[in-house]
Amino acid sequence: MSFPLAFRHLVDDAAVFPPGLAPLPRAVTEHAGHLASGHAELVGPFVIGADRLGELAGLAEPRLFPGGLRVSVVAGPAALPAVPAAFAGSDRLVPAAVEFKTDPALPLGPQIEELAALGLPGTVYVEVPRPGTPEWEQALAAAARHGFRLKFRTGGTEAAAFPTEDEVAAWIHGAVAAGAAFKCTAGLHHAVRHTAAATGFEHHGYLNVLLATARARAGAPLSEVRAALAERDPEALARAVRALPATEAAAAREAFVSYGSCSVLEPLEDLTALGLLGPATDNDSEGLHA
Repeated sequence: MSFPLAFRHLVDDAAVFPPGLAPLPRAVTEHAGHLASGHAELVGPFVIGADRLGELAGLAEPRLFPGGLRVSVVAGPAALPAVPAAFAGSDRLVPAAVEFKTDPALPLGPQIEELAALGLPGTVYVEVPRPGTPEWEQALAAAARHGFRLKFRTGGTEAAAFPTEDEVAAWIHGAVAAGAAFKCTAGLHHAVRHTAAATGFEHHGYLNVLLATARARAGAPLSEVRAALAERDPEALARAVRALPATEAAAAREAFVSYGSCSVLEPLEDLTALGLLGPATDNDSEGLHA
């Protein structure tokens, strides 16, 4: 299956993180299965905590990953210095990215400057504070200065971990204005914004984030970015995404690089159910299927 441009390598495989918490051996085997499947183009790197890199290297067998396993490493300040050595010590792991989790108890500025001095392998993401704070503005400026990407936490295991539509809109609008690409993590279990029946948590949808980013890249005001995040009608959202011209779909994905999910199959099932993976019709834009 050739995936539409808008969804290629959209989902970073974070199977070992909550709420999935898959055992690492199973997660590695399943990741290899995704990469060998018809939906391989949907899948990004395997996401792992820095403290488990050694364990992961032992599982990344050549028969599963002939060219090595592409890895995105989540690390806080204490674990960061060991990351380059961990990659240098294994020929089975390929550094795709480092996702820096800042310590809220420490000043943000020095953490980012120390991060820049390490010369880490792969792309560097910085998990940013909530918007509307001096720390957010500081993180945005530092990311732009050092060429880092941003990481937005869009959910978690408690209601307070989910940012509001206004907050996510401000994140996206600010990142686009600064020319900083970003990924999202946590909470984007499905394509469309919804209230989870089991928890009552208000989940953002990854298609909402994609459409909101496309609007921001096209120069839309903050209110239109927020409106895209608020859309709860699956058919309306799918129509809007399907109608994106090729240039707007490409621009949106240059900014919204990917998101981490503990399931690869859930987003695949949603895209299939919404009819976004089929061939273009006469009424479709060429953008989604370019």
